[in-house]
Amino acid sequence: MTEPKTSFDRPSDPAISPSPWILRWAALIAPGGTVLDVAAGHGRHTRALAQRGHWVTAIDVDVTGLTDLNEGPPVEVIAADLEGGGWPLAGRAFAGVVVTNYLHRPHFPHLVAALSPGGVLIFETFGQGNEKLGRPRNPDFLLAPGELLEAFAPHLEIVAYEHGSEQEPRPAVRQRLCAVKGGSPVAL
Repeated sequence: MTEPKTSFDRPSDPAISPSPWILRWAALIAPGGTVLDVAAGHGRHTRALAQRGHWVTAIDVDVTGLTDLNEGPPVEVIAADLEGGGWPLAGRAFAGVVVTNYLHRPHFPHLVAALSPGGVLIFETFGQGNEKLGRPRNPDFLLAPGELLEAFAPHLEIVAYEHGSEQEPRPAVRQRLCAVKGGSPVAL
């Protein structure tokens, strides 16, 4: 097996800080609730969420950066090709689902189905325009403005949404969404 290449969207340094967007909205996840970290990479969000007292399922095609976490609770590590087969977590429900620097549109319905009632989806990845600034450049991995809203608003209560450019940690175009499964207003 070849070693995956290091990039902004798949950092190799587990000491890289978690995303401020993820940390901000993680407070909405039920205390002690289970969380799914999709395409977990080296686990910066898995680690942060476990430190907050959540049971975390980290899933990725390459879990070599998570081997130190595979000692049992509060982290479950699953090696799975998220794009090569069916959704590997059918029937499982989570109080939170986190997706960062990853985009596979066929999983959008699975992400909604994976949320328990009151569950929180926190999504952050690259948007159109990023191809002028760096990787990813492939349009298949870049969200159109409003795409996350269009995909999730019919199924979830939107709490927050952003689409724009940023300079830190490097120039990029990002799209972010936080949404909750359920019709009640969320206490912010």
